[in-house]
Amino acid sequence: MRAVTALPDPRTGWGLPALGALPRTADLEPLVTRVLAPNPSPMTLDGTNTYVVGAPGNGQAVLVDPGPDDAAHLAAVEAALGARGARCVAVLVTHHHGDHAEAALPWGQRFGAPVAAGSPAVAGPGGRVLEPGERLSLAGTAIDVVATPGHTADHLAFRLESGAVLVGDHVLGRGTSVVTHPEGDVVAYLESLRRVHDLGPSALYCGHGPELTEDPGAVLDFYLAHRAQREQQLLDALAAGAATVDQLVATVYAQVPREVWPAAAQSTRATLDKLAVEGRVVLGPAERVRTA
Repeated sequence: MRAVTALPDPRTGWGLPALGALPRTADLEPLVTRVLAPNPSPMTLDGTNTYVVGAPGNGQAVLVDPGPDDAAHLAAVEAALGARGARCVAVLVTHHHGDHAEAALPWGQRFGAPVAAGSPAVAGPGGRVLEPGERLSLAGTAIDVVATPGHTADHLAFRLESGAVLVGDHVLGRGTSVVTHPEGDVVAYLESLRRVHDLGPSALYCGHGPELTEDPGAVLDFYLAHRAQREQQLLDALAAGAATVDQLVATVYAQVPREVWPAAAQSTRATLDKLAVEGRVVLGPAERVRTA
């Protein structure tokens, strides 16, 4: 198998906080306060980022991705609302995964605030299903709804008046996002990356990890290039003799901790689906794969 040169991650020289060093609460810009949930893990990185969004002095705020229904996290979010002199008037959710959405309905009920999301299951019986391209006028500001399917089919991003985009799990502050099989769609994911890139974001506020403010476009370029690199690595591994998903993961992700190999396997299956649709690989029984 020919060597594949590692792609440079532009974030490596930005001086971002080390893993585990993100502050519990941080004011990112006048419109946004980030509150970190206490649910760190190999998949959630530092934990889930909950965002409190609203115009200063407006007396209102929107919660984006409330995260886990955790008493300590709720207390920290309520403290952030108090510091802004704001009450919660809406709960927005980027996608249905529990580390982002679990608290949406109970907190919406607690605050007397409607829940809005891309799927009716998350929005709940009294909530609102958001449509791509909508502009929400909430908490003294405008929030644009951006379709970003790929990580999940119901994934949305939210563009703020400042030009920052709250990207959920579409882009992470560290590493790269996982597109799982079968709910993930690599083709849709790549299209969504380009859609966010075309917005020219001033910052990317991620579902996990630090905010990306120095050159958001460079991070999106890296994400696109990283996906292309993974595809080539899989094709090279197949040409060298790998014939199953497990063998591909062991080859391509050899330098990655084994605890994340199950997620890598899901991402590999999603990428193989894309390559199969393109006629570049053939998928067989028992997760066997060969080049076309």
